[in-house]
Amino acid sequence: MAENQSNQSEKEASLPAVAKDPGRVAIVEKIALFEKEGRWQEDVEDDPPTIPLTPDKVDYLNKKLSSKFWMKFANILARRLINRLIKTRQLIIKEVRGLENYIANKRTGAVITCNHFNAFDNFAVYKAIEKHVYHKELVKVCREGNYTNFPGFYGFLFRHCNTMPLSSNVSTMKNFMDAAKYYLSHGRQILIYAEQAMWWNYRKPRPLTNGAFKIAAENNAPIMPFFITMSDSDLIGGDGFPVQEYTVHILPLIYPKKDLSVRKNAEYMKNENFQAWKKVYEETYGIPLEYAAAN
Repeated sequence: MAENQSNQSEKEASLPAVAKDPGRVAIVEKIALFEKEGRWQEDVEDDPPTIPLTPDKVDYLNKKLSSKFWMKFANILARRLINRLIKTRQLIIKEVRGLENYIANKRTGAVITCNHFNAFDNFAVYKAIEKHVYHKELVKVCREGNYTNFPGFYGFLFRHCNTMPLSSNVSTMKNFMDAAKYYLSHGRQILIYAEQAMWWNYRKPRPLTNGAFKIAAENNAPIMPFFITMSDSDLIGGDGFPVQEYTVHILPLIYPKKDLSVRKNAEYMKNENFQAWKKVYEETYGIPLEYAAAN
């Protein structure tokens, strides 16, 4: 692994010098600060403010004809976008490891967890399993503000591309939980970012929140951990940083234990998930997982 680090350093040195985008530099510095202060779930990006989502504004199971139409249209556009990103090397999937873990369980209702470091990382997850996804579509949980208040084309995808928005409205969240139960009991997988906030190009696994694991435990469903590792490519992006090459690791399922309560099962699966991610991180990068400490 030390050789891998040496090769990575050589690759970085060989890249052309391009001025880095000041806004992106500020994000990197903010991430470093938040790591030191242990502010793991706080956003570092300027996300749109949240507009509360009421039950009448979301059709979680796409029962309406209009919802079905826009869902199909949005997925066509999303696939075209993914293919264009791959063709132009803005999204580089170098390797998929552990695909057999998904194929063997492709019709098992499960909560997929993945580290969250890029707006397109869910595309990498989908592309890794695209040929095997039950019903052809992956259900994805998103933040409330992204669903209710994200502008333009990406806002359209947030609202229609098989998304399950969280909500600050109690009645809406009841519908959310009912939909999660339906999907999981019908052999579908739900992608939930258990780290919560997106930290751009952050390579370490972060401490996990309870939500994804509580949903799995309440529905007696397993966790399907994904972890994406990165390396610099030979391409510099428009922000002046190297475009990352992704290796998607699909890890063995973590099942709830019959003799544990929902709360204890959620804690058990959360800890197992983190340890699985930690193992991949340390084996891939050849360094122990350590976080910067506050001075």
